[in-house]
Amino acid sequence: MTDLPPRITDSHCHLDFPNFEEDRDQVVENARAAGVHRMVTICTHLTQEPKIRAIAEQYDGVFYAAGTHPMNVAEDGVCTVDDLLALTDHPKFVAIGETGLDYHYTVESADVQKDSLRIHIEAAQRSKLPLIIHSRDADVDMADILTTEHKNAPYTCVMHCFSSGPELAKTALELGFYLSMSGVATFPKSQEVRDIFATAPIDRILVETDAPYLAPPPHRGKRNEPAYTAFTAQVGADVFGMPLAEFAAQTETNFETLFWKAV
Repeated sequence: MTDLPPRITDSHCHLDFPNFEEDRDQVVENARAAGVHRMVTICTHLTQEPKIRAIAEQYDGVFYAAGTHPMNVAEDGVCTVDDLLALTDHPKFVAIGETGLDYHYTVESADVQKDSLRIHIEAAQRSKLPLIIHSRDADVDMADILTTEHKNAPYTCVMHCFSSGPELAKTALELGFYLSMSGVATFPKSQEVRDIFATAPIDRILVETDAPYLAPPPHRGKRNEPAYTAFTAQVGADVFGMPLAEFAAQTETNFETLFWKAV
């Protein structure tokens, strides 16, 4: 009898993207075969929310979140808190976002990104759902906003696909937030990222793919998919010096603590 792979959750993927249009059923089955029994698929344009909701409704173990991605704010405009809160009653809607700041590609819209981020934070504060944060090349502003808004009213949060610096990691962890390990942490040149994860409490770690992006070895350069969370989890287990089954079980507990509606 073959041992079954440990159960893992892909806490962040994009099943609505065109990369999955032709074989989404197979992608979900591949995930299940790899032990990835749960996925959170993320809406990055609120106009696309009905499509993402329908995907979550179609598959057991698939949940969803919605927000305006920072790289899309200039084009889509800033949503309202009420826009976000209107989505939260759906049983498979489990988080607010992704939102955040991206100064790598879209620094020209920094001011409107900050406005949007604060709106999403308020929605998380009022709904008690976790916030999903994207942060790239914006560590100082991100730390300042997260800290200031947390002082105003508490909320929970995951720093998705964490690849920022140690100071932002420290700030996030001090606020009680979570760091999510993606394929970035598996790349040979990402030792600094692995070192940051290694200093974090094990009960604050999640795993994800950000599929279709950032496929881990041995699939790097190809389309990522939720099944490949298993490769990132193995690297995570190595970083923390734990057996894979133990690391996977801990990240399951962490996920269920943060994404309480997905239990």
